Amino acid sequence: MDLAKIEKILKKEPDEAAEELLKEVEKVYGEVPYILNFMRDSPELLVSKIIYENAIVREFKRLDAKTVELISIGVAAALRCEHCLKLHIRVAQKLGVTKEEIFDAILIAGSLSNAAVLAEGTRAMDAEKLGLKDECEVCGIPEGKEKKD
Repeated sequence: MDLAKIEKILKKEPDEAAEELLKEVEKVYGEVPYILNFMRDSPELLVSKIIYENAIVREFKRLDAKTVELISIGVAAALRCEHCLKLHIRVAQKLGVTKEEIFDAILIAGSLSNAAVLAEGTRAMDAEKLGLKDECEVCGIPEGKEKKD
């Protein structure tokens, strides 16, 4: 959505802008996601959410639509958001993404989720065993200093 279109939308009444944007979302997804329907009663929030998400997910052209949906599937699977996962699987299938490609995205998400659990858990174990104090503010890795009581 270019800036001129955003400006045009923002000049409308919030309810009217929200309904126009929801129609655009429905064209892309084939449906309106639950959370966006839920937000209809807060059109100011809904409009800004849709414009923001559209700029990230739909407007840049460095990734094609199939890749965006595979990333969305992986993230939804890792976050265990069943509703998002099902929605993005439906959209991916409409775009011609195969069952095998969808499964690969889920496998990758599972592998990374597993690695995150292991990394977090083992760092916490080491920190406690070694009596380390606070973690690094940037990366969360224990700083290696003894705890001060």
